[in-house]
Amino acid sequence: MQLTTDAKQAIFEKNSLQKSANDTGSAESQIALFTHRIAHLTEHLKVNKKDYSTRLGLLKLVGKRRRMLDYLQHRDINRYRAIIKELGIRK
Repeated sequence: MQLTTDAKQAIFEKNSLQKSANDTGSAESQIALFTHRIAHLTEHLKVNKKDYSTRLGLLKLVGKRRRMLDYLQHRDINRYRAIIKELGIRK
C-alpha cells in the first residue's frame, strides 16, 4: 500500500493534528499515519488469513505506534490523551 502525498495530507487534516502546514514529523502525525496503515493491514489480514509476512509487518507497526505513544505519554500527558481520544485507540 503506497500512500500518495495527498492521501497522507488528508489523514493529517482529518485528524486535525497538524501544528502547521508542513508538520509531518510530530508524534501525533506519525501516530495518525501508523493507525491508518494498521487499519488497512488489519482489513487485508481478515481476507488473507495465511499472509504471515503481512502479519509480521503489522506487529512491527503496532510496536512502533506503541513506542511513539509511550514517548508522548512521558513527554506530555495532555497531548497523549488528546491523540488517544481523537483516534479512538485503547490503552
